[in-house]
Amino acid sequence: MTSSTFPLPRIVVVGTGGTIAGAAPTATQTTGYQAGALPVSQLLEAVPGLDTFARIESEPVASIDSKDMSTALWLALAQRIDALLARDDVDGVVVTHGTDTLEETAYFLHLLVKSPKPVVMTAAMRPATAISADGPLNLLQAVRVAGSPAAHGRGVLVVFAGRIHSAREVAKTSTFSIDAFASPETGPLGWIHDAQIEFERRGERLHTVATPFRLGVREADAARAASSASSPGEIQVAPYAIDGALPDVDIVTSYAGVTRIAVDALVASGANGIVVAGTGGGSIHHRLLAGLSDAADQGVAVVRASRVGAGHVLHNGAASDDRLGFVSAGSLSPFKARVLLMVALASGLRGVDELQGAFDTF
Repeated sequence: MTSSTFPLPRIVVVGTGGTIAGAAPTATQTTGYQAGALPVSQLLEAVPGLDTFARIESEPVASIDSKDMSTALWLALAQRIDALLARDDVDGVVVTHGTDTLEETAYFLHLLVKSPKPVVMTAAMRPATAISADGPLNLLQAVRVAGSPAAHGRGVLVVFAGRIHSAREVAKTSTFSIDAFASPETGPLGWIHDAQIEFERRGERLHTVATPFRLGVREADAARAASSASSPGEIQVAPYAIDGALPDVDIVTSYAGVTRIAVDALVASGANGIVVAGTGGGSIHHRLLAGLSDAADQGVAVVRASRVGAGHVLHNGAASDDRLGFVSAGSLSPFKARVLLMVALASGLRGVDELQGAFDTF
């Protein structure tokens, strides 16, 4: 068989900056570097033989340290990825990103991108100028996964240190290790070793084309959503486009001796939602709880998550959540719960039933 009979997949590599594109004064320096210093085209040059298994295009969307990621850039990135995947000649997209907020960006795209084609995110813990930089191999593996038919329909994936993770489940778990990402409660979806790609399972939650959240809704979609009968908590097609700034949603943490000062300040500033990183299974100090209860009474969406890093927060119904007007985050971290709450509010979901339905579904 010839390559003309079965052409190589076309993969677009989208750069956003991060450590993978970082540069330091010396090759022995892995801290104090400038993130996003190198263009994505230069990152590709450091991966030998890339053109032997994919036809590569590249384009920059940003050149930032991912600690400075913004919701405006999330929206722009999702729009650009949707446009690229709409091309018949594009088989997948790889996004290079910083590690600090990669899990948040990945989950946002997991909810918003409207294509079954693979979107694979990758990053690095060492700058591109460092001895044994991990970026080139991570990028190589990400491109290979993005070009694999087995990656279709799995939502947004994160490829890092030979493992393939779901965007919903992945988290950064180390400040320095080159094996810095894990899926704490579920484990990875699969792995890649040289040219061998193995998927061991699928994520069960709805994602990408199966979610009602979208950046732009056709009038026919809106009319169909308006005319559809729905039961409490059922998710329908979003009634309007997410075409502007996302709602203001912030995170507060429960800990020994915490006050309600932060909650009251957020409410006074006009916050649309608050996620609380509770102790244990989502428990909340009584002073913070009083502030959050008052916030919910004033129409602020309140979601209970946990600061633990694994496990889940159960919806306790009439015992507390329903009485206080709270939503439980389930197995989502506080940071991903914030992402889903912003997207849900921007899509017109309101009230405990509708919001809890979104957290139970996605």
